[in-house]
Amino acid sequence: MAGPVIWDEKQKVTTKRVTVDPITRLEGHGKIEIFLDDKGDVENAYWQVPELRGFERFCIGRRVTELNQITARLCGVCPGAHHLAATKAIDGCYNAKPTETAYLIRDAFYNAHFVHSHIAHFYALAAPDFVCGPAAPAAERNVLGVVGHVGLELGGAVIKTRREAQNIQAIIGGKPTHPLVGVPGGVSKGVTKEEQQQMIGFAQDMVEFAKTSLQVFKDVVLSNKEYMDIVLNKDLYYHETYHMGLVNDKDQFEIHDGKVKVVNQKGEQTNLYDPYDYLDNIAEASEPWSYEKFPYLKKPGYKGLVDGPDSGLYRASPLSRLNVCKEMPTPLAQDALVEYRGILKDAGVEGPCQFTLATHWARIIEMICCAEKCLEDVSNPDILNGDIKQHDLVPGGRGVGCVEAPRGTLTHDYTCDENGIVTACNMVVGTTNNNGPICMDVAKVAKGLIHNYDVSPGLLNMVEMAFRAYDPCNSCATHALPGQMPLTAVIRNSDGSVYDTITRN
Repeated sequence: MAGPVIWDEKQKVTTKRVTVDPITRLEGHGKIEIFLDDKGDVENAYWQVPELRGFERFCIGRRVTELNQITARLCGVCPGAHHLAATKAIDGCYNAKPTETAYLIRDAFYNAHFVHSHIAHFYALAAPDFVCGPAAPAAERNVLGVVGHVGLELGGAVIKTRREAQNIQAIIGGKPTHPLVGVPGGVSKGVTKEEQQQMIGFAQDMVEFAKTSLQVFKDVVLSNKEYMDIVLNKDLYYHETYHMGLVNDKDQFEIHDGKVKVVNQKGEQTNLYDPYDYLDNIAEASEPWSYEKFPYLKKPGYKGLVDGPDSGLYRASPLSRLNVCKEMPTPLAQDALVEYRGILKDAGVEGPCQFTLATHWARIIEMICCAEKCLEDVSNPDILNGDIKQHDLVPGGRGVGCVEAPRGTLTHDYTCDENGIVTACNMVVGTTNNNGPICMDVAKVAKGLIHNYDVSPGLLNMVEMAFRAYDPCNSCATHALPGQMPLTAVIRNSDGSVYDTITRN
């Protein structure tokens, strides 16, 4: 907690502005500004992203085949997502499709990446709020506090399984964090029989751990009425938005390929499109107080930070992916999905689930599916086939690569010339899709909890829980639209006084 806040023994502030900076347990940087009225109630609250990285601009002029290395450096948590989306866009720039074996290798890599990322978020970033409690002392709300509650055995299993998921990425990608696997129309190396056997063992452990994680969620959250009253509270973590996610040709959950599907507040399909046509379906707005864009559906359009059928704001998250798919493609995950939908229906949920905190539950179901899918991939004898790349490739044109990042639908859009030099680049990042809904959630929770200048650390943590459900990555998401983002430069004298202010709109 930092900012212009003065505490007294009753934990009431004596200011009309509360700043939470830095916000905690997320990737990247951000802050929350809360403004109080004369009664000490919340007038408004803002989720702000104050950093600007500009990857879209400095990718231009580089070789397109470098972009799956450059964009992977956006983030140390989800480099695999950017690497694969970029590789698919590079495929398009070369008018190539990966061979069947290359696709299988990429798929195994990416499902392991998903498991690795979801473990990190659930146990290190989200679990402290539920295992330790939203109002627990800040020094206890961390991964060590979680281990203290759940025991060393489970804590060791978290570290072991995350390492094994990374090992699969390292075997396929050359290294676990910034992979080297993707090349136009294929992968850089094949898989040996010995490597396959190693990965099968790792994937089997991942499946068992994912099952354990679902049981942990049931024991800690589903069986706790106090927590479930928070999760299913329409006055706090709830907004009626559209939802987006990839589906395969059977309308099943998909993270690697497929079409983009959008459903409305009733669960009815409103959009189903090839990722290449994403600009016909979505656009991006900007606000002067954030370096993060605000994507929206072109129909019905951008109406500001409001929900409902007349607002084009949508969510693209684990919650969304379960809302848009008909079923899961693997048996254990399908069983978990049926149970999830049944419990929510018994709780009165009709149509898509709009309760933001249920995203943590959805994330565990995804973890199960990706672990199962990874095991299927690495057990497939075709993964040993040596046909791993296309040849005689000619660059030139536009490629759009789309995957489901752990945080949401991720799109990379590149155009290159006949020499393979990038002339245009656009990225719609998983977190960026959710920027508007995150802002709405933060404001709604702040307004629902903070009254009469009573701003305790526990209440502020519950405000932060609104964004944590989305597992946001602000390092990835800070891409201003060139020429459209208002920029202000303040020039100060040596004594701190303002000499001049320059604004570009």
